[in-house]
Parts: sequence; C-alpha cells; structure tokens
Amino acid sequence: MTNKFKVFSMFDGVGGFIVGLNRANKFAGDDFYKTTYTNQFEPGRKAQDAYEVGLVKYPEANHSNTDIMEVPDSYFNEMKDNGINMIVGGFPCQDYSVARSKKFEKGIEGKKGVLFWEIIRAVKHIQPKYLVLENVDRLLKSPSKQRGRDFAIMLAAFDQLDYSVEWRVINAADYGRAQRRRRVYFFVYKNDSGWGKHINDTYSKPDDINNILELDAHTYDEYIYKEGLFAQKFPIKQEPYKGREHSEKLSLNYTRDDDSNYILDVSDNFTGKVWNTGIMRYGQYFTIDTEPIREDPETLGQVVQAAKEAFIKDYSDKAEGEKAYAEYIDNYVIKDEERIKKFAYLRGPKKLERTSADGHKYTYAEGGMSPFDSFDLPGRTMLTSEGSVNRSTHLLKQGDKFRTITPMEAELLQDFPPNWTKYEKNSDGEIVEVSDRMRMFFMGNALVTTIIKRIGEQLSVIDKKF
Repeated sequence: MTNKFKVFSMFDGVGGFIVGLNRANKFAGDDFYKTTYTNQFEPGRKAQDAYEVGLVKYPEANHSNTDIMEVPDSYFNEMKDNGINMIVGGFPCQDYSVARSKKFEKGIEGKKGVLFWEIIRAVKHIQPKYLVLENVDRLLKSPSKQRGRDFAIMLAAFDQLDYSVEWRVINAADYGRAQRRRRVYFFVYKNDSGWGKHINDTYSKPDDINNILELDAHTYDEYIYKEGLFAQKFPIKQEPYKGREHSEKLSLNYTRDDDSNYILDVSDNFTGKVWNTGIMRYGQYFTIDTEPIREDPETLGQVVQAAKEAFIKDYSDKAEGEKAYAEYIDNYVIKDEERIKKFAYLRGPKKLERTSADGHKYTYAEGGMSPFDSFDLPGRTMLTSEGSVNRSTHLLKQGDKFRTITPMEAELLQDFPPNWTKYEKNSDGEIVEVSDRMRMFFMGNALVTTIIKRIGEQLSVIDKKF
C-alpha cells in the first residue's frame, strides 16, 4: 500500500507520535502513516540526546537537529514538494500573546521564542490536510489573568488558514492506560477536505465566512458527543458536567480576513470560557465540559511485571534471566536511609512559612500522599525529574525495600516498547547507551503513545470514508 499520509513530526522528542501512528497502521493498513521528516532540538543543551535516539530508531527518516525557529522557509517547501500532508507534534506551553508589529504591513507578531508560531509557519508552506497536536491541559486556562486567551489565539490562527480544530482533554488512565496523565489533544483539519465538507453539509457553513453570524450554541452537540473523532474513539457521557457549555465568536469585532486586527483583537479582548471538549469552525467555537466513559486502567503492578518479563525474555536460560533481573533491580533500590527519610518528608503533609518577593510572609500548606505508590493503581503523571529525590517521583516498596522505577518501566508507563531509549547515535556516528537520567527525562517529556494510536485509527476511518 502506498503511504496515504507522509508525516512531519515537529518537536519530535523520542518519537512518541511515530510509535503511535505506526501502531495505528496495523488497523489502518501497512504504511497508511509514514513519518518521513522529523525536527528535534533541545535548546540550551550541547548534547542532543533525543535527536540521537531518533537516528537509531528511524534511520531512514530525514532528521533535523536545527532549531525550528532558525530553519528557512525552503525547509517546509521541500517537505511539501516531497508529499508531506500531515503534521504532528507536542509543543511547549508558552505565552502566545501578540502585538502589532512596528511595521504595520507585517500585521501582528507573537513573542519571540514562542514555538506555536513555527507550527503556523509550517502550515502556511506545507498546507497539510491534517494536524494532530498535544499540549498540557492548563493551556485551556492560560494565562491566569485572561483565562483561555492563549488557546483562543491558537484557534484564531488556524481559522485564518481555513482550518477547523477539534479538541479534547484526555486522561490516559480513563481510557485503559497505566498512567494518570492528562493532556489536551487537537485534531486540526482543512475545511475543504472531505471531512470538512461533510461537516459543512451536516452542520453548517456560513454563506459568507467573513461575516459569520453566531450559530446556536447547540449546533455541534451531536458532533461533540457522538460523531467527532474524539467522541468515536474516546466515548463520553451524553450531557455536560454541571451544565457547563459555552459558545461564542473568537472575535466580536473583526473577521478572519482582517490580517491586521483579527488575532490582535482576540489577544487583547478574549473573555470566553473554554472547557475540556470542543470544536472551532469559521471563527466560532463550541465547548462542553464532558466526563469520560471510563475503561479499567492498567496498573503500576502490571507495568512492573511486563518490564520484568521483557528483561528476562532476552535470556535463553530463565533462571539466569531471573538472577540478572534481580541484580538489575538492585541498582534502583534505595540503600541510603537519609534518602528514604527525605522521600518520607517530601510525600508527607507540611506547613511552611515562606516570604514573597515583596517581603510578605505566608504559610504554604501541602497535603500528604501515600508513603509509596500502589501496585494496584495506575501510575501518577511522570515529570522530567522522575527518579530524582522529589515528591513527584514514583516510589515503590517491594518487601522491605524501597526503590524508584527503572527506565524500562518508565517507557512502559508511556506505552513505548521496552528499552526504546536505551541507545543513541552520537556525533561521531557511534551507537552508545543513554544514561538513566536522560531516559527518565525523555519519558517525563513524552506522551502516552496508545492515545495517538487510537487517534490515528479513527483518523484513518474518517479519511477512507470521506
């Protein structure tokens, strides 16, 4: 089968989107998705370990380690010429506010260093049919002084390029995975795609998209609850949580054809509400606070067992494998009593007197948590500091010993294959092992790949049908 979608993975990390889409190929058909370009750059670091892992895992792809803000437009034009028609990526949550440029003919400009605008630049040149994006869920409420503004700016930017955006906050554990990791996912599609035209015909398309009148707030209820990509693959209860739903235009004063004022007005004046589920089409958004129809999650205990089995499988003699595994695990056992006490303190309740920058004293209170993580529950959200002595690190108790999780267990919590990040290809062309610390950092930055697999499966259904 010829590749239906040639994919560009932006902010690639260690290839989580690629893993998910490749797994979706088993449902969609071999090579339905083929990632042919990646870009991965870690600012402020001389070593580019994530990029070097990609060189090992996908040697046939066109990998770039150049800061995405420094690549020329010709980089994206080359992709378009080579058939790239889909973009994926998990991008940083930053300040998306905009201002009028010094030269008015340039319209507006985002703050320097905000990588979302590089996605928009890529879209302008590549003109992909679809995008699938991921971010932390606090994006929907940022900044604190103008909640929802940053997300509204993103929606307006895609609207100006004639794309619709469907979004959903998904906790991976709610849909059967082994980690309580909550992220917002976006399905972005061209309005003139087959799916976009189907939605136009089924719901609405304004006669004049530059003078849209507000549609009834319930216009897209059927889409959000039943027909949309997320509703099909991640079912939800068929009523709003606590009656929370909202709809309005992104800008009450300008239309998307006004390059000088549309996004600027959204940045300055947006005051709407944004809930965990919704869709934006032609400048109006429809959003509902929804609840998942939960699936039983995998547990931390199942992850530990799966990692053990994967380790032992490499040994022809099971007894030898069991012995080697015990020695391996011993590397993660905490033998320093002071570290154990530190974990107990960090995970316990506390009240601390602190002083603010202006000299004001206040009490910081923090509730207690379980002294160690339960094997009967899914794991907690991994951070890039996983494995170090801090409150967020998973702490396991096996028998009378405490230990941290292994890199292989961390990979399985994100649904990567075991030892996915064990090797990298360095600048000398040598295949070398990656440090445990860096492997934990990778997984703290990564996503749960099965969520992408399910998105990819449903996207293939949509694309084949429409």
